[in-house]
Amino acid sequence: MTLPFVTVVMPIRNEGDFISRSLTAVLSQDYPSDRMEILVADGQSTDGTAAIVASFQAGHPNLHCIENPGRVVATGLNLALSRARGDVLVRVDGHCEIAPDYVSRCVDHLMKDGVDGVGGPLETIGDGPVARAIALAMSSGFGVGGSPFRTLHGVTRLVDSIAFPAYRRSAVEKAGPFDEELVRNQDDEYNYRLRKGGARLLLAADVRCRYYSRGNFRRLGRQYFQYGYWKVPVLQKHPRQMRARQFAPPLLVAALLAGLAASPFSAWGMRGLAAIAAAYTLALLAATILTVRRQPGGSSLRLALAFVTLHLAYGSGFLVGLVRFAGRWSRSSISIAPGHLEIGRPRAAVEDPSAL
Repeated sequence: MTLPFVTVVMPIRNEGDFISRSLTAVLSQDYPSDRMEILVADGQSTDGTAAIVASFQAGHPNLHCIENPGRVVATGLNLALSRARGDVLVRVDGHCEIAPDYVSRCVDHLMKDGVDGVGGPLETIGDGPVARAIALAMSSGFGVGGSPFRTLHGVTRLVDSIAFPAYRRSAVEKAGPFDEELVRNQDDEYNYRLRKGGARLLLAADVRCRYYSRGNFRRLGRQYFQYGYWKVPVLQKHPRQMRARQFAPPLLVAALLAGLAASPFSAWGMRGLAAIAAAYTLALLAATILTVRRQPGGSSLRLALAFVTLHLAYGSGFLVGLVRFAGRWSRSSISIAPGHLEIGRPRAAVEDPSAL
């Protein structure tokens, strides 16, 4: 049986520090190269990323670079998908490094398990002491709320969302384009839309991928502020997509701000602020100690700072998003590029269409 043709889609921007190893991992797949193409959508990078990609193209005729004038992930994904020839569509980011058998294992699950999308648990790693602490926090239930693809390992099960997924072409054509309004969280929104249309998403333990965390607290804070900020439009479009854990950081930040505002005028405000701060500090200390015990060698102080950065940045971003998008609660439609997403047809069709 002929293997399905695969398109790997890579939306990137300013990934000069990581794109070489990310591309090397994609080009080193054990999947036949004549059954795979790689489409890199570069969002007008200013750090030499495009030149690095071009240096790889000389020896790899199946690697193509597309300019993404929209500069955000969603526009890059839609541009690449409009040219994709694959019957299987795999998303890989410039900050990750997939295992040599990533594509072949994804294809195997899609063909045998009756699912529409598959991804694996992330092994989050960091270069340097601060980045390693950030990676620990991002792999912790206390840090990120128990997101399965970040915190579960050795488990294969159906889930709500997957990272760096492989999708059946038919599922993507049914779901349509990515929402180009969303600078962040476009994958959460898209996975929800897929599931709403009946798609089944599998987290597979044998699908392995490394994700490189941000290298300092400032970059981490910016990343998670954006996650919180852009979660508000997702909430407005799909209220049922939200989970209780996603409301915890904004509630924490709101409670702290309310206590700070009331403290100068009320003893109760001061007591409330002290109680909230004490409760969070105790939870923080407990989570930090337990995490360091499971992963010896880490710095407790750096890990605690990473936890605090995750929570306060995400919560602050969410509250700012509530203010920024306050007038849009009446909107129920999804803001996507006009028209149906026309995905390019593969030149080499699968001989056995029933396989996918």
